Amino acid sequence: MRQPRTVRALEEFGRTRLSQSFFMRDFLYSEIAAINGLPNLPDDPDLAIAAGERLCEELLEPLQSRFGRISVRSAYRSSGVNAFGNANKLNCAINEKNFAGHIWDRRDAGGHMGATACIIVNRFISYYQRSGDWEALAWWVHDKLPYSNMEFFPKFAAFNLQWHEVPTRSIHSFIPPRRGCLTKPGMANWDGRHEDAYAAMLEEIG
Repeated sequence: MRQPRTVRALEEFGRTRLSQSFFMRDFLYSEIAAINGLPNLPDDPDLAIAAGERLCEELLEPLQSRFGRISVRSAYRSSGVNAFGNANKLNCAINEKNFAGHIWDRRDAGGHMGATACIIVNRFISYYQRSGDWEALAWWVHDKLPYSNMEFFPKFAAFNLQWHEVPTRSIHSFIPPRRGCLTKPGMANWDGRHEDAYAAMLEEIG
């Protein structure tokens, strides 16, 4: 598939169904692109679709099936949009670090495919605001889903959720006071099950 260059072509691309609940259009909006008049379209639409399908089918669908509606805060970025965001200090890493991350249509240095979306689990918001316990959701995902990386943020416990062909399964947080790495391979808390960490969350929100 070629990069969409007409309204009709972009409409058709946006209507690409990635999974039961998600379409490509759900992941194309970017504040950086919108406010600066930049196109946020992939150079390799087929790779973006392939990576997006895995993200949706393996991570977003089961998460939404368990907890209800997911809101997408940001997701796909073109190389041009991401580079602009990095150059202007808009919370974008350099392109090479975002290949197979937010830049779905570029493989990483190892030749691997991946895709990231920053999401909010709406049903989790009230529990998080009352308790501050973002780790409950992080450990649930760690135990249940084949994610590669998660990064949690203070506003509504939004988090970057990455699918990757070679998952690292690491969790980081920007939420005080527990900023930094929650777990990664080699840490004592990485292996095993963590039901105690999310039992109260499941009891409260169902």
